[in-house]
Amino acid sequence: MSAVERKNRDGATGAPAGKPGRGAPRDPGLSEEDLRLAAEAQAASDDWTSGPPPGRATAFWPSFTRMVGLLGAYRGTLAVIAAASVLGVVLSVAAPKVLGSATNLIFEGVISSMLPEGTTKEQAIEGLRARGMDDFAAMLEAMELTPGAGIDFTRLGQTLGLVLALYLVSALLMWLQGFLLNRITMKAVYRLRTAVEDKIHRLPLSYFDQMQRGELLSRVTNDVDNITNTLQQSLSGALTSILTVVGVLGMMFSISWRLALVALIIIPLTGIVFGFIGPRSQRAFTRQWARTGRINARVEESFSGHALVRVYGRTASMREAFAQENEELYRAALRAQFLSGMMMPIMLVIGNLSYVAIAVVGGAMVASGSLRLGDVQAFIQYSQQFSQPLGELGGMATAVQSGTASAERVFELLDAEEESPDEHPTDEPAGQSAGTATAGPGVIELEHVRFSYSPGTELIRDLSLRVEPGQSVAIVGPTGAGKTTLVNLLMRFYEIDGGRILLDGRDTALMPRQEVRRRTGMVLQDPWLFEGTIRENIRYGRPGASDEEVEAAARACFVDHIIRALPQAYDTVLDEDAANISAGERQLLTIARAFVADPAVLILDEATSSVDTRTELLVQQAMNALRRGRTSFIIAHRLSTIRDADLILVMEHGDIVEQGSHAELLERDGAYARLHASQFAEGAAPEG
Repeated sequence: MSAVERKNRDGATGAPAGKPGRGAPRDPGLSEEDLRLAAEAQAASDDWTSGPPPGRATAFWPSFTRMVGLLGAYRGTLAVIAAASVLGVVLSVAAPKVLGSATNLIFEGVISSMLPEGTTKEQAIEGLRARGMDDFAAMLEAMELTPGAGIDFTRLGQTLGLVLALYLVSALLMWLQGFLLNRITMKAVYRLRTAVEDKIHRLPLSYFDQMQRGELLSRVTNDVDNITNTLQQSLSGALTSILTVVGVLGMMFSISWRLALVALIIIPLTGIVFGFIGPRSQRAFTRQWARTGRINARVEESFSGHALVRVYGRTASMREAFAQENEELYRAALRAQFLSGMMMPIMLVIGNLSYVAIAVVGGAMVASGSLRLGDVQAFIQYSQQFSQPLGELGGMATAVQSGTASAERVFELLDAEEESPDEHPTDEPAGQSAGTATAGPGVIELEHVRFSYSPGTELIRDLSLRVEPGQSVAIVGPTGAGKTTLVNLLMRFYEIDGGRILLDGRDTALMPRQEVRRRTGMVLQDPWLFEGTIRENIRYGRPGASDEEVEAAARACFVDHIIRALPQAYDTVLDEDAANISAGERQLLTIARAFVADPAVLILDEATSSVDTRTELLVQQAMNALRRGRTSFIIAHRLSTIRDADLILVMEHGDIVEQGSHAELLERDGAYARLHASQFAEGAAPEG
């Protein structure tokens, strides 16, 4: 964020700890902490296939409809996809029936070759009955053959060619629908990611105060990916599976309703297995993820406190604690894998029993002349086609539920209340380029300002203040006094509840926010640098700054010689978190960035709290030059950094209880003197 980090903001209430997904099965052996760790561990692994989904949508159908509606802009393509799916399924369902005809040609051809040539089928049947072979005669009666003709290889070749064509065209249609669906899904998700990114930039700072960073990142990354998988795989798979089940069921009943009833026995048996093992497996996976979360926390603690563990000789206890967590994870994972591993063998047994029953009943029906052999073969193929999509639909239901829950979370972000638009956006000077501060001396006036983060709890009450150009104003006070809140109000990260804030005589509430912020430079307590060159980082606040201006700013904050000592000097690329330079150097670069922006108003939030004493002296000297002719606000807990300020404001509970110079405030022996004395008692160097 470009604003002061919420952890540094006085008076703000943090967001509550994240709760586990609403879909996680409750286990009486797991605490709320376990469930939270389970959700975090599963989210970190990006694995939603093991155990329960990350949550259930509180309003499933509205969220599901809206998620599917993301594809609404591609109705024509969706129609082609639906047509390809239907036609592909029809062809794939028709193929076993045609293949059964090929089997009939072979089997009945072999039987016909065993019969005397020149007789008719009816004569052959009567002859078999006369010899007491009624079963063979009944089976022969159901066949289509000519005695003595043998196998019709021409017709057999045509039938097999037709089967091959059916499967090839079906596969081509399925590839086409998959390709088209992937294409429009990627486009829809591209638009969704763009909408999320744009939305984030329109959200007020208060939203980020109430939303944990990890939660927001999860919505932007994991949840969007989960939506992608749901639209890309689950929905298309569900459509194909449903069409296959309907088509296959129709073909099975058209062949034999008796065999169809035998095949349908698999449905209640499958339901019993899923109903018994499924919930237990999900609870076991939740427990496994909870143990994974705990062992992750243990490992992180061990790494982060490695030196301290060594110093206090706690290595053995850390090993014992890790061994205990590892043992619990082993037992939890073993049970989860055992339960989930039972599903496939049991389903295979049920499926095989179904095939045996179909083969026995079908064989009897062939022997009795009720069915032809090719019909039984086709029916066995259909039973395989029938059981597979049924199992897939169960998994897809979980995936769709998971994707809908993710969609609901993303839509909550997209529907969040945005920062109120500027009332007078045209007040911005025409032709003003991004990053260029508007001219003005930088007079700040606060007139009876009131502000609260939540109704009924006013943090700043009736605050009035005037700061002249070039004045350095230090703001001190205990945690929660409203120091950082005050500078957030100056930059219009929040809107005041009452009163006015004037910048050079103009009400900031009537000015475009970008103009207010361009005229204000800020150095945060935690220096933020992005991955890129040092030169790019310094000119971040004013992209049009020349190389000479960048280097002049670096010299002004005494970091030029440090930069030139690096292998590529100003073209040195900073890696992630700028870990290839020291904390003090990072702080100086952020100050140089503020120099280049050349703001009328400067805000320093604990600007020197993370640097060593030598660097602090360099920063203070640079700040003295920078503050000349600029209005400066300095927030610092260490009073040594602000004793040269022109004006010191002492805040308590949102009120300015004292103001004056360092010497004047010490003489009054009030709140500032108490702060000074407490720092001296804690070992700070005396000042005066």
